[in-house]
Amino acid sequence: MTDSVDFDPDRQRGPVAWMAQNPVAANVLMLILIVGGLVTLASGIKQEVFPEVELDMVSVRITYPGASPAEVEQAVVLAVEEAVRGIDGVKKVTSSATEGQASTFVELLLGSDNDRALNDVKSAIDRITSFPEDVERPTVSLISNRQQVISLVVYGDVDEATLRAVAENSRRALLQDPRITFVELSGIRPLEISIEVPQAELRKHNLTLDDVAARVRAASVELPGGGVKTQGGEVLLRTTERRDTGNEFGDIILLSHPDGSQVRVRDIASVRDGFQEIDKEATYNGKRAVMINVYRVGNETPLTVSAAAKEHVIELQKTLPEGLQAAPWFDTAEMYEGRLSLLIGNARIGLVLVLLTLGLFLEARLAFWVTLVIPISFAGSLLFFPASDVSINMISLFAFIITLGMVVDDAIVVGEAIYKLRIDGKGRLEAAIEGAREVAQPVIFAILTSCVAFAPMLFVPGPMGKF
Repeated sequence: MTDSVDFDPDRQRGPVAWMAQNPVAANVLMLILIVGGLVTLASGIKQEVFPEVELDMVSVRITYPGASPAEVEQAVVLAVEEAVRGIDGVKKVTSSATEGQASTFVELLLGSDNDRALNDVKSAIDRITSFPEDVERPTVSLISNRQQVISLVVYGDVDEATLRAVAENSRRALLQDPRITFVELSGIRPLEISIEVPQAELRKHNLTLDDVAARVRAASVELPGGGVKTQGGEVLLRTTERRDTGNEFGDIILLSHPDGSQVRVRDIASVRDGFQEIDKEATYNGKRAVMINVYRVGNETPLTVSAAAKEHVIELQKTLPEGLQAAPWFDTAEMYEGRLSLLIGNARIGLVLVLLTLGLFLEARLAFWVTLVIPISFAGSLLFFPASDVSINMISLFAFIITLGMVVDDAIVVGEAIYKLRIDGKGRLEAAIEGAREVAQPVIFAILTSCVAFAPMLFVPGPMGKF
C-alpha cells in the first residue's frame, strides 16, 4: 500500500491538517506536555486529602467561666447577635450557649469581602460594653477547613499529668521533623495552677481574696522597661518575674511584718499544678488517652506527613515508660493513597487493554500511539493546576478517574477511524487528517456532554459550593 497525498488542497487546511503535516511541531508539543507536566508535579503541586477553602464564615467564641448555659445566653449570646446582625454582608447568624462558653457563627453572603467582614465583626464585638466583668477576651476568626492528616494516640493506665507530659514531649519531637510543621494536642484538659485560700486564713491575716489576687497578679509579670545608654552601649531593661509553676507562685510574698517575718502564698493557701475543672476526657481501648493531631501545611503532602508520623510512633514505642502505649489513628492519608492507587491501577489496566485489543485487531504501531495518548493527556493536564489554583486531592483524583475512560474511548475512536481509511487505500497523511475530522464532532460533543453534566456543581452557593 502506497501513501497518497494528492487529495483536495482545501482539505489540507485547519489545525488538524497543519499538525498532521508538521510532525516536528506535534512532537515538540508532546514533549512540552509530558516534560512540563512532570516538572510541574515535581516542583510542588499542592497535595491534600480534601481541598482547603475559606468557608465564608466568621467564628466568635467567648468564655464566661462558671456561668450556666442560660446565663451565657442572656449575658453574652444575645448581645453578640444584636451587634453583628446589622453588619454589611451578613447572611445568617447562628449561636450556641454551653456551660461557660458562647459560640456564634456569622455566615457571609456570597461574594462578600471576608477580611472586611472579619474586621467589622471584631469592631462590633469590641464596642459591646454590657458583658459581665468575668467574661474573657473574645476570639474572632475566619473559619477554614484546616487539613488534619493523622492522629497519634498515647494511652495507658497512668495519671493525667504523666500522660500530658509524654504527649507534649512527643509533640516537640514531631515538630523537629522537617516534614511536619503543625501539631496540636486534643482530648486532654488545659493546664491550670489553682490557689485555694481557706476563709480562716484570710481572717487570720486580715486579707481578702481580692488582696491575694492583686498581689499574685502584681508579682507575676514580664514587661519591658526601656533601655539605659552607657559608654559600652545600650542596656535593655526588662522585668522577668513571670511564674510558670505552682512552687513559683507559692513563693510570692503577701505580707511583710515589722519584725522581718513574711507571709507567703504557700503559708496560707494550697497551690496545685493541675488541670481546669472541665468535662473533657478521651479513652482508647478503654484506657485514658491523649491525641496528638498532625496537620498538613503549605506544600507538604499527606503521604509524607503520615509517613513521618508513623515513623515517630515506632520510635516512641521504644522510649515510652511502662504502662503507656502509642498507636496511629484516623489516618486520612490512607484514603488519599487509596484513591491515588485506584487511579494508577485503572490507568495501567486501560493502557494494557488498549495496547492488547488494538494490537490484536488493528496493528501494533497504531495501538502504541493510541496508548500513548493516555499518559500525554494526564501529564499535560498537570501544567494547568497551578494557574487554576487546583490541588491534587480526593475530588480532583476522582475527576481524573472519570476522564480516564473518556480519554481511552476517544483515543480508540480516533485511531480506529484513521485505520479504517488506511484499509480503504488512503495514504497515511490523508487518512490521519480525514479520520480525525470525521470523528471530531462526535468526540467533542461527547466530552461537552460530560462537562455539562457536572457544570451545575460550579454554581452551588455557600460553603458546600466552595468545597
